[in-house]
Amino acid sequence: MKQADIVVIGGSAAGIAAAITARRHYPEKSIILIRKEAQVLIPCGIPYIFGTLGKPENNLIPDSVLQNNNIELIVNEAVELHAKELDPREKKVVLANGELVLYDKLILATGSSPTVLPIPGFDKKNVYTIKKDAKYLQNLLGTLDNVKDLVILGCGFIGVEFADECKKNRDINVTIVEMLDQCLQIVFGEGACKCCQEIEDYLSTKGITIVTGTSIDEILGDEKITAVRLSNGKEIKADALIVGVGVSSNVELAKKAGLATSKAGVFVDTTMRTSDPNIFACGDCATKFSFFTGQPSTLRLASIATTEARIAGANLYEISRKNLGALGVFATAVGDLTVAIAGVSEKGAKNCGFEVVTGEAEAPDRHPAGMPGTSKMWVKLIFNKVNGELIGGAVKGGPSAGELINAISACIQNRMRANDIAIFQIGTHPAVTASPIAYPLVTAAEIALKKMKT
Repeated sequence: MKQADIVVIGGSAAGIAAAITARRHYPEKSIILIRKEAQVLIPCGIPYIFGTLGKPENNLIPDSVLQNNNIELIVNEAVELHAKELDPREKKVVLANGELVLYDKLILATGSSPTVLPIPGFDKKNVYTIKKDAKYLQNLLGTLDNVKDLVILGCGFIGVEFADECKKNRDINVTIVEMLDQCLQIVFGEGACKCCQEIEDYLSTKGITIVTGTSIDEILGDEKITAVRLSNGKEIKADALIVGVGVSSNVELAKKAGLATSKAGVFVDTTMRTSDPNIFACGDCATKFSFFTGQPSTLRLASIATTEARIAGANLYEISRKNLGALGVFATAVGDLTVAIAGVSEKGAKNCGFEVVTGEAEAPDRHPAGMPGTSKMWVKLIFNKVNGELIGGAVKGGPSAGELINAISACIQNRMRANDIAIFQIGTHPAVTASPIAYPLVTAAEIALKKMKT
């Protein structure tokens, strides 16, 4: 039997962040982290295993982050749910081998699993979902060595990144199937189609085919996939299929323990506490609500998971943090192009009932424009017309776009208004930023202000 003041179940991004936060806030407490994986993958780095990184071993979170914070690790590989049983009344966790782990406070970070879609033939050989499992992904990597025709279902961020990476160093045909009209449209919406179109153009130059406005109705073949039949009746040859859509929260352990759950996750309040006052939950396994409307949210991102983890880890013995809701910050890069979005798109804002005003600006991300490595940076800001608050933004450009979107997210989270952003004090340097005279974030806010006045 083992015992600790704090026990964390789950060892991916949320579990690690929760355990480290708990250590920082409660240095005198003993902490145990239980996970099923022998090796923990960096979630957002998974697509890059198939091109840039080359193998799962190059995309791991080292166990030293736990050791350096005096967090004991228990690896329970045989158990899909990280633990066999949870008993909140006796405050104990039962491992697969029958060993007991007693706790005072518990954090559930059991994550999510890819959704098994109700498509005939989904169980055929060489049909893969995106599992956070090093051995599973190594098997997919080996399969791709013998693939001539690869189909990817879903043209969101995962689909785009997988398509780009799988095409590197391989002479294979790659086709993405997307039910919406453009790639990334579910995130960017129709109002930011400039980003979507440029991503599509880039993928096309790499020989990647994008089929939009349709879905997969059937996976063909005997034991092994040979083709897919689309909803429009067409068939596409396929030696392998990668499914990059849909996840389901892992709530089985919590449900069996009698905690309040639903298909959306383990119910938590704004402190990340579950229906049991001594158990908290965070990450993909926990329910979410929108920062903007307070309504349930389906967003599942590592950035949201780690934010929730830092709230849960800090609140175990003293409530000091509250969850503001899922804001949603996305970024991806293909080739030299980076696209990113924070908050709601223009279409999403209107669907939420907001009347909006937008401002757009474009400028070189270094100054003068002749500086080496300069890229054009385009910024779009979306404001609530009623009170002038920033509720969304999109950025397109070079690598600096990935950090600018984080600044936009900070503005949204702090409910800054257009005038606040217009007088935003910025640090600039010719080699690393846009000119202070034409800084696109500020300029876009000024343009939106002008629209509001007229």
